[in-house]
Amino acid sequence: MDVSVIIVNYNTCALTRNCLNSIFQQTKDIDFEVIVSDNGSKDGSIEMIRQEFPQVILIENNANLGFGTANNRGLKIAKGKYIFYLNSDTILLNNAVKYFFDYWENSPDKDIIGALGANLLNGQGKIIHSYGKFPNAWKEVIFLFIRLFVIFFVWLFGLNRRKIKKDNEKKKFVGSVDYITGADLFVKNNYFANFDERFFLYFEETFLQLQLKKAGLKRIIINNPKIIHLEGESNSRKICGNLLDYVTFSAIQFEISRIQYQKYSGATFVARLMKILLYLFWSIPCFKKETEKYKSQLYNDEQK
Repeated sequence: MDVSVIIVNYNTCALTRNCLNSIFQQTKDIDFEVIVSDNGSKDGSIEMIRQEFPQVILIENNANLGFGTANNRGLKIAKGKYIFYLNSDTILLNNAVKYFFDYWENSPDKDIIGALGANLLNGQGKIIHSYGKFPNAWKEVIFLFIRLFVIFFVWLFGLNRRKIKKDNEKKKFVGSVDYITGADLFVKNNYFANFDERFFLYFEETFLQLQLKKAGLKRIIINNPKIIHLEGESNSRKICGNLLDYVTFSAIQFEISRIQYQKYSGATFVARLMKILLYLFWSIPCFKKETEKYKSQLYNDEQK
């Protein structure tokens, strides 16, 4: 088996259908399998996969285990030499799986490659966020402090709370990067393919690739694969926007994982500072109702 494609699904029936259709339509001349790890979906996803894609290996987790843990469930049974972690909200536009496989197999640096990715596209065909730099500990603290200060005064004085719109289009890039987004992460089926299950959602792919860096393995964006990623840009990196965007489930998990990343990377003092700032942020009256139940998640993390 050349490649195992692993997809985590959680109540994304229509998106997963489109993703699977694109995989089987576009992937040719390579021996591959598709594994869907379902996190307790209630939207008919399981029935759809069984009926429309009987060739898919379906794992029923019966609960939302989080992104990394669900992927690891798929990894345990994967037979491929390589693993292609693919988001359910992606669509392959060409034989991307084969392009990744051939690049790795034919590269003179194949022994020092740790992960491959592509320039992701949005629905309009424009390049979007596909890679990034490892988070800098003190920059993260400064960012959170500034945002806390700004949001407090936005709430206090009832300032304009409209969403901030900006052009998210990125320039095409090919070469080595710090980390590749988890939407299309192509790795070798070995120890380094495991996600750290202490992360529930977000930063798990960043932390995985930090381990690749420590092992001297490259993370590379390559040219040929064409993949659409339908997810909108997260609001988590904005200083100020619609206040309710900061207390969605995804936004809250992003903030928790942001702190965990620093802690597990060794920046314990910085992680504690970030935690204090997040407590203060969540204590702004307009946020308290939505965030109170998540404070225990941060306390519990101290024991890990």
